[in-house]
This record gives sequence, C-alpha cells and structure tokens, in this order.
Amino acid sequence: KMINNNYAVIMAGGIGSRFWPVSTSKMPKQFLDILGTGETLLQQTFRRLLDICPRSQILIVTNKRYKNICLDQLPNINEENILCEPYRRNTAPCIAYASFKIYNKNKNANIIVSPSDHLITNESEFNRIVRSCLNLCKNTKGLFTLGINPSRPETGYGYIQYNEEMISFNSEVKKVKTFTEKPDFELANKFLDSGDFLWNSGMFLWSVESILNEFSQLLPDIYDLFLKGDKFYNTNLEASYIEKIYSSCKNISIDYGILEKSNSVFVYPSDFGWSDVGTWTSLSEHIRKDENNNALISNQALLYDSSNNIIKLSDDKLYLIKGLEGYIVVDTEKALLICKKEDEQNIKNLIPDFK
Repeated sequence: KMINNNYAVIMAGGIGSRFWPVSTSKMPKQFLDILGTGETLLQQTFRRLLDICPRSQILIVTNKRYKNICLDQLPNINEENILCEPYRRNTAPCIAYASFKIYNKNKNANIIVSPSDHLITNESEFNRIVRSCLNLCKNTKGLFTLGINPSRPETGYGYIQYNEEMISFNSEVKKVKTFTEKPDFELANKFLDSGDFLWNSGMFLWSVESILNEFSQLLPDIYDLFLKGDKFYNTNLEASYIEKIYSSCKNISIDYGILEKSNSVFVYPSDFGWSDVGTWTSLSEHIRKDENNNALISNQALLYDSSNNIIKLSDDKLYLIKGLEGYIVVDTEKALLICKKEDEQNIKNLIPDFK
C-alpha cells in the first residue's frame, strides 16, 4: 500500500473577535455555520482536507476550552488528534507543537497548515495547488505559502511581494521578497497597481524536517522547549508536558518568527475563491444582496430608503429599518452591534470594554 506522507494541521484556537456579537469567546466563529451552508467553518475545512490526507493524519490545534466543541463537530476524529493549548500563544508555538508530534510519528511527513475559519469556493483548484505544493515540499527544502491574486485594495489582509524571475523547480511558484502587514487604503492601491503583490492567505506547506530546521535556526528557544518533550509525544504524558511548558513559550506568529526571516520562502499565486471571512464586510460578499446593495440575513425585516448595509438579525422578532446607509447591524439574543462599515476593523479593540 502506498504510504501517504501528507498531514494537515488545522489551527482552530482563535476567538474571532471581529465577528462579535455572533462570535464570542465561548463559541468563536470557526465553530459557527456563519454562511448558512449546513456546515460550520471548521467542518468545511476538515472535509476539504480529507481529499489531501487520511482522517488519521489531520490534526486540530485549539484552546483546551474548545476541545469538546471540536469532538462534537468532528465525531469521527481521533481524540488524540486534537492538540489542546493551555494558553493562547499565537501561531508559532502551535505549529511547533504539531510539527514535533508529527515528526515523532513520521519523519518524512509533508504538512499543510490551514486556518479553520476560511472560505474556499473552488475546492478542486485548491486541491490541485495543494497537491502540487506538497510534491514540492517532498523534493525541496522550501517553505511554501499560498498567495491569493488580489481583487481589490483590501486593508484587512497581509500582503506578500514576490520576485518576478522564474524558479527552476516549478514555473508557477515565485520567490518571496517581503511580507507586509495590513496596509492603509492608499498603500493597498499601490500594491494592486504594482502587480507583484498577493494576499497572504495564512496557509503554509512544508516538510516537517524543513520547518523544524527553521525553528531550530530562527526560534531556538521555542524549538528547545518542544524538543525536550520528544519522548512524550503521542503518549499519555504529552498533555501534562505541554501544560508545563506552554506558559514559557514566546507569543509570536509564524509569519513574524520564521517566514519574514527565512531565506527559503516561496509563494504559489492562487485563485480558488478564497476569503478569510474575517469581517462582516468580507462575509457580505458571499450573501445575496437586494436591489439597494443590502446584505440581509433575516426573514423578519423590512427596509425602507436604506442602502449598502450588512444586516444580520434574529428570526424571533420583527424589524423595521428606515434611512440607514453604510452600516453593519447585528442582533443576537444577548447583544446588538450597530456601527459604520468603515469602522469595523476597530470593533475588536472595543470588545474588551465589555469585560
């Protein structure tokens, strides 16, 4: 039987604060069926990756308080494939943890790392590109990231700039020049005009050997912490070891800790109907609009003289909205959000005021 060396790591620990009040820290957006498809975002991600690797080789990394939600939503996953983080420490420690656990089982593993809450509408194209990259991981030491051809000057995404020249081992892949944080509108427009910038999808592919090697070079303190636990991975002592060391982990993203510093990062320019559905605005692109460009999720609302709004309301009361333009209105049982569309990136900074 052909050995399948493909593994997937799904990062499902976020709290989705930009989706407040629908997404809360008790039930973040990856566990919600936010688009009304009959599947939560986590379930969609898991199902999509089943085409790439066997069920037993898909790992979920999440906060320990979400373990039971993961088990509920993915009834046929092995419990030991849910890696529980005792503290939030950003993406580098979570990827280090999963990588050491996989390396302990299979030293030839090639890994795709994916967020749990992104939307992909063209799954066959996604599949093709991921398979092509996993093949490259097997034969090169490269770290690969999926870059999305930008369709608008989006200020909510990070960007990747690449070099134009051809790469010897694959004509579709480009060498990464720089990673750029979320730009302002003016800069995003320049990125779009220059033609050598892609959106950073936050999906990464590499061999387990390559990524551990980069950790040892660029984040040696995190590497050493996890290396010391080598004999505990995939045993019943794993959880208590992780519990012991996690608070000492540096809080740092994989982008900042490794990808921005490594010299072996490549990007595959992709187009598979991707959205990080990170904000109400990006979600609204996937919702039918009325003739006044209102994205309305409700069976109980009447709108008059209102345009360009995003409105999500509960179905247990009637709503009448008149004369509203360019707003986000979200009503849940416990909370109501009303804000201008252009202010939505700030919502997450205001949530702590409720605490």
